[in-house]
Amino acid sequence: MLLASCIFLITLTFVIWQPKGLQIGTTAVVGAIVAFTLGVVSINDLFIVWDIVWDATFAFIGIIILSLVLDQIGFFEWCALKMAKLSKGDGRLMFIYSILLGALVSALFANDGAALILTPILLAKMKILKLNAKTILAFLLAGGFISDSASLPFVFSNLTNIVTANYFNIGFLEYFTNMYIPFIVSVIITIVVLLIVLKKDIPKTVDINLLQDANSVLKNKTLFYFSWIFLALLLVGYFIGDAYDIPISVFALGGGLIFLIISTLFKTVEPLHIIKNAPWQVVWFSLGLYIVVYGLKNAGLTEYLTTFLIYLNEQGNLIAVVGTGFTSAILSAFMNNMPTIMVMDIALKDIANDSMIYANIVGCNLGPKMTPFGSLATLLWLHTLSQKGVKIGFWQYSKFGLIVTPPILLVVLLTLV
Repeated sequence: MLLASCIFLITLTFVIWQPKGLQIGTTAVVGAIVAFTLGVVSINDLFIVWDIVWDATFAFIGIIILSLVLDQIGFFEWCALKMAKLSKGDGRLMFIYSILLGALVSALFANDGAALILTPILLAKMKILKLNAKTILAFLLAGGFISDSASLPFVFSNLTNIVTANYFNIGFLEYFTNMYIPFIVSVIITIVVLLIVLKKDIPKTVDINLLQDANSVLKNKTLFYFSWIFLALLLVGYFIGDAYDIPISVFALGGGLIFLIISTLFKTVEPLHIIKNAPWQVVWFSLGLYIVVYGLKNAGLTEYLTTFLIYLNEQGNLIAVVGTGFTSAILSAFMNNMPTIMVMDIALKDIANDSMIYANIVGCNLGPKMTPFGSLATLLWLHTLSQKGVKIGFWQYSKFGLIVTPPILLVVLLTLV
């Protein structure tokens, strides 16, 4: 346990620290190699981990490719401009609409896609609107938070969702049926809490006349209109695939590649540019860190968690759900939600309580917002902002996250009860 814990902590430290530009994926892979070399994980463990995460990995790649292509044709920028125009200059309405836009993007294109693509677009538009620094920070914090808190409704909305759904053989429709209400509640309560916490920094009016017309950002209107039909067909495909037990990555990766080919035929995007600029470090990060965490499982961490979760289950469904959710939330906040979801899934395997499984997902999706390193989406979000010259300190973010996250998490967990 000591050796496995040291490897994990050192790996996570370098992931957060990123000295001299060391990328998160490289660090995670090195950690995995060290764990394998020192015997913390075996060759057989590598195959077990791959069996758990392969579908999530390929699905993520597909969703990101699709998101990057849509971004290139102006899809997300058009949505952002329409959202701003719809507010008619009302600052609070613009704040609410920006959260709703973030929620939809997160739900349909995964939380990492929302953090990577929507954040720079919103930042650019807010600078055009000449909003002050505090207002820009308020909008950015809200956008960053909703990227994770809204990643609940579909299996593909978060890597944690895919891993858990595959691990427990939860179908696409079954998952959606159980999580669409928590998703709606999460979005509503997030808006309410963020309005209360950030109300001083939200302007009453905004001069939307400074923004260009939404249609002017579209590279190809025909492809733009087709993209709505394509997304609708892709969503239907997920439900059809569920009926025939087809892996979600078949539709996610297949859909992403097909739309990339179509966009290339329209001469709207450069396929090599899209593939090259996809966040491959995220893939290496996921695979590497999962292997490192599996070493913790081998050392007995999941046995301790299983004992605790069995105790929670014996206290009734309310305590079981809330306790599981906050356990996974706290673990996610301090050891990242990617390793947490695997450890908690393994610990929950022999406990016959479906509500605890969904509570684990909610905890792993919302809980990491309490710290800057709790989720991959937050790390990507902070990195994106840093590249744009916006620096958010550790304590500045943590203070916000610790105030906002617990009440939202509690309300969403109660909907599962």
